[in-house]
Amino acid sequence: MTDLPIARHLLRARDLADARYADALDVSVLAQAAGLSAAHFSRAFRKAFGESPHAYLLTRRLERAAALLRNTDNSIADICVAVGLTSIGSFTTSFKRMFGTTPTAYRAAFPPASTFARVPACVVRAYSRPQLRTFREDDRPGRTLTSGVPTTDSGGHHVQDRQRPALGA
Repeated sequence: MTDLPIARHLLRARDLADARYADALDVSVLAQAAGLSAAHFSRAFRKAFGESPHAYLLTRRLERAAALLRNTDNSIADICVAVGLTSIGSFTTSFKRMFGTTPTAYRAAFPPASTFARVPACVVRAYSRPQLRTFREDDRPGRTLTSGVPTTDSGGHHVQDRQRPALGA
């Protein structure tokens, strides 16, 4: 059996960091995925990819946080936790170092996420249908009923009152 090149082991660890960036990953977990000792893994990772495993993982987390800031209305704290970071202060500092601006200012530079919200056509149709309307109501001249608000006729009587039969009649 031939030994796999160390790059294959490092790619396995890097793929793990890409897939599970929000989990509590540290160098020992990544080294275990690569099948290497933590010290050997750190040296080999830095040599192969040009940055430490910790810096690589932090970069993935901050890139994902930037995407969430652009595309959601989640709070900064929620985004911080969602990408696997625990301190909002360190998140803000790291984010500013990487993107040159704070998370709040970064979000403000993009249109609100609600402009990109897609509502299914069936929901749009359901909510755009006329409310409290039938064909008989449309046939009566001078009568409009909007959203359940009682309307009055020219004599000041409520339209809905005229529809109800008198008791005992």
